[in-house]
Amino acid sequence: MIIENSKTYNVNDVENLFFRPSFCGKSAEELGIRILYNMPIPTNVPMFAHHNNILQEFSSGWQGGSSATMTQKEIVLSKLKAESSYSAETYFSTIYEMLTNSADVNLGDLSGTDLEKAETELFRRAIVESIYATMWFGDDTGDLSNFIAFSGFLRKIIDIKEIEKPLSSIQIYSEPESMSICKVFYDTWASATDELRALSSEGNLAFFVSSDIYDAYQFFLDYRGLSNNAEHLVNGRQGLYYHGIPVIEIPVKQYEVNRAKSFCVLTDRRNLVLALNTADSPEKEIRMWYNPDEMENRQRVVFLAGVTIADDDLITALIFDQGVEITDGFVEE
Repeated sequence: MIIENSKTYNVNDVENLFFRPSFCGKSAEELGIRILYNMPIPTNVPMFAHHNNILQEFSSGWQGGSSATMTQKEIVLSKLKAESSYSAETYFSTIYEMLTNSADVNLGDLSGTDLEKAETELFRRAIVESIYATMWFGDDTGDLSNFIAFSGFLRKIIDIKEIEKPLSSIQIYSEPESMSICKVFYDTWASATDELRALSSEGNLAFFVSSDIYDAYQFFLDYRGLSNNAEHLVNGRQGLYYHGIPVIEIPVKQYEVNRAKSFCVLTDRRNLVLALNTADSPEKEIRMWYNPDEMENRQRVVFLAGVTIADDDLITALIFDQGVEITDGFVEE
């Protein structure tokens, strides 16, 4: 059996089937960042600042003076094209596996609708994975990684902080009386501006860390033997926190990252901005079709995307070129 049904999605389908399920609502919250979807081009990130001294002695009439100020930062959107191809045999096997995992599919009567849903889900996952990887590790110079469609958050952080050469390693040792992985979080917090620290009361601060630092911190908590540690070992932790600030894992190892293999970034979630646009690109489309000459199924999507850091002063980071090693719950060079 060969899947030959060609399908072209219009702009509303692109939005509702491929992007909104992954980048809006709960899905967006799980990414831990701020997402702007189909904003007018050029896309600007509004940043409002209020006065911190508005109280004055009462008298009749208006005495307010100046109003709240607003600044804007433009997000440069890149026109992107994602394409993938599968041999007919591999493609059907993949689609068939997705169908068998669905409880409401009649395998004795695979309708076009069922196949179309499976095809859509397969391509949607690939698009989301590529956007996620590029928004963090993208570098149009190719220096940071092989994701060159547009520059992501790490590349921008390195440029903002003028980090010419990331630290070579995390110099932390395994003796309990020495510095633990917590030193990485503490040093990141200590280098934050007063403005960034002040935002902790709003509940949107987060540490974004590479997988090795996340694992090292998890082992550290296990090693310390906390009162509810046995329950955590059996059921797992719902999430990691350092002094009440969430620690969010960014999986570096599964991507081809040349530099900045370990990092700890502290910022307000609203400060990391991803912009997606499927409405304003002239060639906007998502197509899936079968090529009989090459005997392969092909998929293509065209859209606009880009990232920015809204306020350069509201982010701080420690970035390392080498990963960390875990020993007894601590980290050593």
